[in-house]
Amino acid sequence: DAGSLKPFCSQLERCLSRWMCVMVSVDEGQAPEQAPHMQTRPLLQIAPMLDVTYRDFRYMMRLLTRRAQLWTEMIVDDTVLHNLELPKCDRFLGYLPLEHPIVCQLGGSDPRKLAEVAPVVERYGYDEINLNCGCPSDRVSKGEFGCSLMKKKESVRDIVHAMSRAVQIPVTVKCRLGVDDFDSQEFVKDFISEVASGGCKHFIIHARKAWLKGLSPAQNRSVPPLQYSR
Repeated sequence: DAGSLKPFCSQLERCLSRWMCVMVSVDEGQAPEQAPHMQTRPLLQIAPMLDVTYRDFRYMMRLLTRRAQLWTEMIVDDTVLHNLELPKCDRFLGYLPLEHPIVCQLGGSDPRKLAEVAPVVERYGYDEINLNCGCPSDRVSKGEFGCSLMKKKESVRDIVHAMSRAVQIPVTVKCRLGVDDFDSQEFVKDFISEVASGGCKHFIIHARKAWLKGLSPAQNRSVPPLQYSR
């Protein structure tokens, strides 16, 4: 009955409100050659969300639209490297064919490890690999990846370069408009220019900065103001 659907609809509404406004794309130069179903990059992106964009949720989203690009939750490089056997790896990288176009988002800061993981992701048939440089979680920052990587543009450049050499599919970066006190237009421009020199042709930018200390991940999705004009 309608009453039993209310909790589900409320949860869906909260999820949709998170991903509908979270991603803005900018291209640096011409995009690399893409898989047939990625010739035109979808404008609607269902952003990666921890404990949300798992396989069942992505399937539901695909039932709602065939045009959106789906994203996995962030998958840490060590998670894949410690579970390379097929049954175990399927738990993290498996998906349904109807989910295309689909992006696998990776988390990590070691170019060597990420270069090992990238071919595994490619063999699964993903359309794109994305490096997470936008997550403001304390747990992620302590591992020196996520948004904290924006302070290490040379490291991100090296990671992108290492992964791009290991695969044929596009390697992209998702970041923010700044982190902590590093939020000037020049800072973001320098970050993108440096990472682009490593081979990244496409950046997905969350149109707000992040505070790594003092704000929770949930607060970082609402307290720093959106700045679409930038």
